[in-house]
Amino acid sequence: MPTPFILTASLPPKIQNWAEHLRQEHYPAHRNHLHAHVTLFHSFAPSLVDELVDWLPLIAREFVAPQGAVSGLLDLGTGTAIALRSEQLLTLREMIAEHFHGSLTAQDLYEPRPHITIQNKVTKREAHALQADLRSTIEEKIAWGSFVFPRLELHLYKGGPWELVKHIPFRGKERL
Repeated sequence: MPTPFILTASLPPKIQNWAEHLRQEHYPAHRNHLHAHVTLFHSFAPSLVDELVDWLPLIAREFVAPQGAVSGLLDLGTGTAIALRSEQLLTLREMIAEHFHGSLTAQDLYEPRPHITIQNKVTKREAHALQADLRSTIEEKIAWGSFVFPRLELHLYKGGPWELVKHIPFRGKERL
């Protein structure tokens, strides 16, 4: 089976370090192959890689880095995520989805909810316990205010770990 490509938005250092610490602490170690990230698309077909590598930098060159903010916790059922708010990131995602219309998998046709997964594939009880523990500290992180997503990242799925294919920094002057 061909391996798909994944598109993420990278995080600024302050958010990255905090989320990475939470992943190290709460994500099952045998499954924690990745750094903290925000997945925009889970599965682009390998046949689209040349178009992705060429077209995404054109978009990123035109637009200013999208702003985001921590908005709370997200219950994933058998996991926990940091919920994010970013209308600009959702607008960018919509533009990319429109460009690749007809090539998206069912998983990428969902209504997006930007988030950073910090725990997954645990029992609901474990997930709810972590959410209860983090409720008091999440308010402090919400108070950090807005941040910017510095770039997009294209990855090749490798069964567990991912291989970075391309960093795509935002360089533009236009707002999404």
